[in-house]
Amino acid sequence: MKKISIRIIATALIATGASAFAADVPASFDAKNCRAEYPKASLMNEEQGNVSMAFLVAADGSVMESKVEKSSGFKNLDKAAVKAISACKFKPGTKDGAVAQTWAKVDYAWKL
Repeated sequence: MKKISIRIIATALIATGASAFAADVPASFDAKNCRAEYPKASLMNEEQGNVSMAFLVAADGSVMESKVEKSSGFKNLDKAAVKAISACKFKPGTKDGAVAQTWAKVDYAWKL
């Protein structure tokens, strides 16, 4: 009888411990190797700002979907940032320790 209760407790502890260590990790990319080209019209108009975006990244690292969460205040800057970052290769995120489709948040600063 004692052996059975010890096994049940040990199994419960192992199951609880596994779920505590498994966490969702969002996709990421190397910002140094992935830059957007400043739009010419934005340069001429001296437009600057920060754009916050979200990208749905597939398990293979490609971008499936993108959206602007907070605009820079300039459509040209927002569009250029989304286009450039969407073309980047991401390191896929994980869910419960396995590679999976995840959302990644990216902030891009446009400064002259």
